[in-house]
Amino acid sequence: MPPSFRRSAVLDVAQMAEADQRTVAAGNPVAALMAGAGEAVAREIERRWTPRPVVVLVGPGNNGGDGVVAALRLAERGWPVRVAMLEARERMRGAAREYADRWSGPVDRLAPAVLKNAELIIDAIFGAGLDRPVAGAAAATLEAAAASGLPLVAVDVPSGLFGDTGESGGAVRAVLTVTFFRKKPAHLLLPGRVLCGEVVVTDIGIADSVLDEIGVRTFENDPALWVDALPRLRLEDNKYSRGHVLIVGGYPATGAARLAARAAARAGAGLVTIAVPDIALPVYAASLVSIMVEPLGADPDLGPRLRDPRLSALLIGPGAGIGDETRMRTLAMLATGRPTVLDADALTSFKNERSALTGAIRGPCVITPHDGEYRRLFDIMGSRLARARAAAVLCGAVVVLKGADTVIAAPDGRAIINTNAPATLATAGSGDVLGGILVGLLAQGVEAWKAAAAAVWMHGAAAASFGPGLLAEDLPDLLPPVLRALHRGSTRAAG
Repeated sequence: MPPSFRRSAVLDVAQMAEADQRTVAAGNPVAALMAGAGEAVAREIERRWTPRPVVVLVGPGNNGGDGVVAALRLAERGWPVRVAMLEARERMRGAAREYADRWSGPVDRLAPAVLKNAELIIDAIFGAGLDRPVAGAAAATLEAAAASGLPLVAVDVPSGLFGDTGESGGAVRAVLTVTFFRKKPAHLLLPGRVLCGEVVVTDIGIADSVLDEIGVRTFENDPALWVDALPRLRLEDNKYSRGHVLIVGGYPATGAARLAARAAARAGAGLVTIAVPDIALPVYAASLVSIMVEPLGADPDLGPRLRDPRLSALLIGPGAGIGDETRMRTLAMLATGRPTVLDADALTSFKNERSALTGAIRGPCVITPHDGEYRRLFDIMGSRLARARAAAVLCGAVVVLKGADTVIAAPDGRAIINTNAPATLATAGSGDVLGGILVGLLAQGVEAWKAAAAAVWMHGAAAASFGPGLLAEDLPDLLPPVLRALHRGSTRAAG
């Protein structure tokens, strides 16, 4: 696995357990891993707070053992620490029991009352492997912790947060989560990402080489994953060698395709053409300068236009309209085998006809549904990560399941979770801009999965650079500084 992918790797609960097991088998005992984890928690707390009364909520497993180590380390450094255990110390096993036996300070039974006089809470009840909601004393204590307003530091994940899905079974919000070796999906997917607060990943002695042995297929989006695939301008280039994009525009909703077209051009496509209904030609032509506008005429399936060998990539969906014409044009585009992006109306036009769509995909294809569009096509349940993966396999296409925690999944099972999208992207038209960035990168020869990941990240970075008040029409003009920074970073890395 390339170093860039190692750094961005995300492990599910089973993979993290396997990484632990392989490390122990290689001669690094569980007690040493637990010592490293607890020390890391104590260290991160000391970086942020001055000594104050701490209560450590301890569960019966290894997560509880990490918490006890943190308690030991803080107490050694003069912090007033109390430990509250969900179960009797005698029920703890292995290394967790060893460290519990070293604790000579106060021990209470886990209950809301243990929070009295505390000024900081360490949540070490359950780790990411929990697959059921918290209940009983643990649930009551966590509810009291949330009501108290006290800062809470979670060990691995907030107790009740399911590590593979990011879903909550009674977790309360932490201000800081300290996890180990690599992030898990729960640290990135909503609502887990919000519940975790600040996430710090710490080294506890697991070698990076373990990642090559456990079949990692999930990554957090980062330019290092795809920046080397971005096109580089050459002196000998012309507008066609830089890629020719064809977008189908609609009427009366004309704004969406225009947003996508400007984004495609800003992303680097040398030529962008919008084919539009004849009635809409004056609207498009009056508002676009460098974008070519052509009438659709009476041709229902784009016929001769798609036979132009200079076309590099295709986009249909933004403002195209829902119905037979859009469905026919989508199938015609897919039949060319050229890289194609399907969004919005192109997806909804195949509601209840998914097999007609998936059976028509011949070449590189990216579909970009939000949750509503996804539900119109797929009856797949599960986490966002699982749903995106399943749809990608079913379609034989890259799936960009859009949201604040967008997932980009490839048919071979690889997936990227994006985390840089600001809340300002929740505005009309932003998805159309994303489709334009994506088709612009495809037109320049970027492979579909990397093009999708790059487009999603660039989209988020552009929005973040603007801040409050963002409109979708602002986004295309924010792309050049993002691209400049990416190219500078890639050049420095190469040097």
